[in-house]
Amino acid sequence: MSEYYGYDNRNSWWHAFPPVTRNIILINLIMFAATLFKQDFMTGTFALFYPASHFFRLWQPITHMFMHGGFWHIFFNMYALFIFGTVLERTIGPKRFLIFYFVTGLGAALLHTGVGFIQAQRLLAAVNAGDSTALIAYSNLLRTPTLGASGAVYGVLIGYAMFYPNSVLTLIFPPIPLKAKWWVLIFIVIELVTGITGTMDGIAHFAHLGGALFGFLLILYWRKTGRLYRY
Repeated sequence: MSEYYGYDNRNSWWHAFPPVTRNIILINLIMFAATLFKQDFMTGTFALFYPASHFFRLWQPITHMFMHGGFWHIFFNMYALFIFGTVLERTIGPKRFLIFYFVTGLGAALLHTGVGFIQAQRLLAAVNAGDSTALIAYSNLLRTPTLGASGAVYGVLIGYAMFYPNSVLTLIFPPIPLKAKWWVLIFIVIELVTGITGTMDGIAHFAHLGGALFGFLLILYWRKTGRLYRY
């Protein structure tokens, strides 16, 4: 049985949001504003690069989830976080939600990097075989940043669907009402197909899948061990 966590009733619409969701959105907005002024520095320092890249830093698996590449990128991520994160945080509580958010974000980085490792090994093998185009592709892999809250947001979507599977949602596009469990399943299938086939290049499909996978497994673990509502 889920619990509802109350929050202060100050005369501010901002404080009507649960604290973790509220502050995550705020940090994302601050980082985005800083990126508008110092894009090269912010991206080179805080986005996630492949570990073999000279741009890689140890903090990037965490900081990359607060970085965004454009207005619509941050708008849709923060909109989804606001809609679904607010409900999920009120369901499992702020401490549990904070853990959940970072686990899914780090899980997204882990799976994305793991797939990158497989790609890198194939490219290096081709380079050793004398393929010059593989060398260019490998260099691009080392220079390509990954950024965005999407992996953690996919985890939040999975979490919402696990608690409220029969909640009917109507997206902006397409405006079709479906239960949350079916929307999430559709999203996962799309990400899996586009990730495997390489379509919609430039999107970290496996990061999305990683966030969803770790979110699913973490909630299953909490339910199995009875820790979901301990605090």
